[in-house]
Amino acid sequence: MSNNINLLEKVLDYSALKQKVIGKNIANATTVGYKREDVEFDNVFDSVNNKLKISEKKHIPSGDHVISPDSELKVVEEGGKENVSGFNNVDINQEMAELAQNNLMFRFSAKRMTQYFQDMQAVIRGGK
Repeated sequence: MSNNINLLEKVLDYSALKQKVIGKNIANATTVGYKREDVEFDNVFDSVNNKLKISEKKHIPSGDHVISPDSELKVVEEGGKENVSGFNNVDINQEMAELAQNNLMFRFSAKRMTQYFQDMQAVIRGGK
């Protein structure tokens, strides 16, 4: 399979896990002492694969990074922002914004993956 499909698969995995974590944070927004959780990629930036080669001193280094398909997802407890809601460190407005952003990322990735397989199907059928 294409490396792009592997990346889209990882983004979909991330979005699905992120959705569960956001839901858990929202459900526990009024639970005293609950610590907000978030999803992180382990080894997200692969410096060898994701930096442009600089052949001259005047070239500007790339700040763009790509999610590595072999990155691992992990749920981490967020320690900062004590008692934002009066009960714990969950900010419901932040959670709702992240939920909307995550939804857009999931829909985009799913659409791109669907388009890839439709294109492959068209090639197999001879472009019909």
